[in-house]
Amino acid sequence: MDSQASARKLKVAIIGCGRVSAKHIRAISRMSDRLELCALVDNNPDAPAILLKSTKKKIKHFSAFTASIKNYYDYKDMLKEVKPDVVAITVPSGLHYAIAKDCLEFGANILLEKPMTMNNESSRELYELADRKGLKIAMGHIYRYFPIVSLLHDDMASGALGKVGHGSVIVRWGHDDDYYHQAAWRGTWKNDGGALMNQSVHALDLMCYLMNAEPIAVHGMIANRFRDMEAEDTAMGVYTLNNGALCQIEGTTATFPNDQEASFFINAEKAAIRISLHKGKPSYSVLNPKGKNLAFKYLRRYIKKFGLSYLINVAKNPHYGIYTDLYQSIVDQTSPIADGKSGYIAVDMVLGFYQSVLQKNEVALPLPQSFDIEQMSEVQLHQ
Repeated sequence: MDSQASARKLKVAIIGCGRVSAKHIRAISRMSDRLELCALVDNNPDAPAILLKSTKKKIKHFSAFTASIKNYYDYKDMLKEVKPDVVAITVPSGLHYAIAKDCLEFGANILLEKPMTMNNESSRELYELADRKGLKIAMGHIYRYFPIVSLLHDDMASGALGKVGHGSVIVRWGHDDDYYHQAAWRGTWKNDGGALMNQSVHALDLMCYLMNAEPIAVHGMIANRFRDMEAEDTAMGVYTLNNGALCQIEGTTATFPNDQEASFFINAEKAAIRISLHKGKPSYSVLNPKGKNLAFKYLRRYIKKFGLSYLINVAKNPHYGIYTDLYQSIVDQTSPIADGKSGYIAVDMVLGFYQSVLQKNEVALPLPQSFDIEQMSEVQLHQ
């Protein structure tokens, strides 16, 4: 990125006009002083117009914001003509690798929705390619951008909260069969994966971020009990981290769709941390050894550091935090909070979990060899 980056807007293109891309558009519109949405790409020619119509009521000065947007069927044509500074990739997971590689080779920074890819080696290849070319990868690991999370990470990393003992993460993100029937790729091993790869991968990423550690082993089990899909609707397992801590995971899409929750617990020497999101409502608790809740203290620190406006925007749409962070990382030539390496580690965690299921034993991480999620088609889950 040239030295004039801070003096001009960065051009952003979005590849894939599905549901999540609406969050991208709302975030970009909130940063109109720094970002310009220049292109939308989708192989359905009607998708860009449908997407923009769905966001109209939530975007100020909608006509001005959308005036310069060009629509494309082929993302390679877009890259050549628009030459975007940033490309957001919001297509089905199985397409992430090829599109992300092309964008990086072209010279664009990327914002890549989770999971990074469906193969551990291709994930590593992407973050190493970005590093060689001096480009940024920001991952759609939205939990890292929740209010006060970065402060908890800093305090854990500095030792202020003492040694970490263990952690537990629950992702009960229910979807019914209609959700999986809406698109043929959903719930397939090739393009989506199950509850672990799709719904739980960024929760695992958050646990590593908060516990300030990387996984060195995993033992997991999966099942498909209720959902009409190829992959698992339920996964449970335990990770061993390189600081000696343990982390257990429960991930499922087999619960009721109107009762979705993600909850996180970390037991450290000087704090018991609880973060949860239930039916869209967040809650935080940071208890010290005497039982005092320090959550409000952290919230005050967060507002002092980032400002109330930023807090409100991130609370409404965590993608605002991702774009703000990515923009600043490009300008300052620093690493995004959820960078390409975090994307690779999260994918390796999931694929190591799946390999453990295949081998029916504990698996060491990072995986020493390539593992593709399609190998899971060997497992017969339905009963």
